[in-house]
Amino acid sequence: MMTVTEAAIVETGGAPFTLSLVELDDPRPDEVVVRMVAAGLCHTDLSVAGGGLPFPLPGVLGHEGAGVVEAVGSAVTRVQPGDHVLLSFTSCSRCGNCRDGHPAYCEAWLPLNLLGGTRVDGSATISRAGEKIGGHFFGQSSFARHALVDERSVIKVDDRVPLELIAPLGCGVQTGAGAIWNVLRPRPGASIAVTGAGGVGLSAVMAAALTPATRVIAVDRLPARLALAAELGATHTVNADEGDVAGQLAAITGGAGIDGVVETTGSTAVLRTAIDSLAARGTVVIVGAPPFGSEVPLDVNAMLPGRHVVGITLGDSETERFIPVLVDLVRSGRLPLQKMISEYSFSEIQNAVDDTRAGKIIKPVLRF
Repeated sequence: MMTVTEAAIVETGGAPFTLSLVELDDPRPDEVVVRMVAAGLCHTDLSVAGGGLPFPLPGVLGHEGAGVVEAVGSAVTRVQPGDHVLLSFTSCSRCGNCRDGHPAYCEAWLPLNLLGGTRVDGSATISRAGEKIGGHFFGQSSFARHALVDERSVIKVDDRVPLELIAPLGCGVQTGAGAIWNVLRPRPGASIAVTGAGGVGLSAVMAAALTPATRVIAVDRLPARLALAAELGATHTVNADEGDVAGQLAAITGGAGIDGVVETTGSTAVLRTAIDSLAARGTVVIVGAPPFGSEVPLDVNAMLPGRHVVGITLGDSETERFIPVLVDLVRSGRLPLQKMISEYSFSEIQNAVDDTRAGKIIKPVLRF
């Protein structure tokens, strides 16, 4: 039977989120119906809502969902009704990258998650008054009281952990933590810098604090965010408005340079500074996405001492293994996400959007 539910819809690029009744298609054998309890709001949602990415609108966004399974398709084996679940990106499970344990680099990632607004066969998961609208966002479209979700997007989690606390793990937190643990993998005594102390950057700071790195440096322009970074494990903070950032990083490392940088701001100027600040054999991980077509000039000779620049999607995580680890760290208090979360009721979604764009909050979570 078709599920009727309330969803937050963006009608056109730049329009506000408004609540409306929608219909969910019946679950196919590999799909799950989830009653949403909470959902994180991410900058990717804001980019699509603002018209910056070619997702079909009107549509339902949301890709950091958390809820309780209500129904499962006939072929679903990961979960059963009543399970607490987090929702993350989907993938094909068949291509080489998926089989190698890197589903964030699935060959079909863009049409499955970001661009199509439908299942891969073109069928709609969400309609309104009989007309299909954009859905299937990251395999979930979780800005709704119920979501029709790909099984590949669903991760069963410990039901002792409040879902509103762990909702951000599905994208922002696993991106920041994965950049540290899956790519940089700091050795004992390493220096790590994180440019941008937003949700992703602070997640990277918390993850770095759980490694043998002895210098964890947060770089931002806002003193309040730098203070929070220090509370979450940064050993040093650098205010980008107070002098030369590269010089300050060099001073902290005694001129040796930074072993690993997580760049979250999307600024090409910040990225170039991060590259120039690397130690020999150091690595910059690009997380922040600038406008399409952006380029960064490099001093080629400066790269020869083994320096690396690598892009990353969603922490290069295999979600079924990675997210339960993050949940356990939250439950034990070693990943204190609550210090960067601001909660809003679902009906206040536009307020959350406005506060995020104004820089008033770090990580909004909607409660249903």
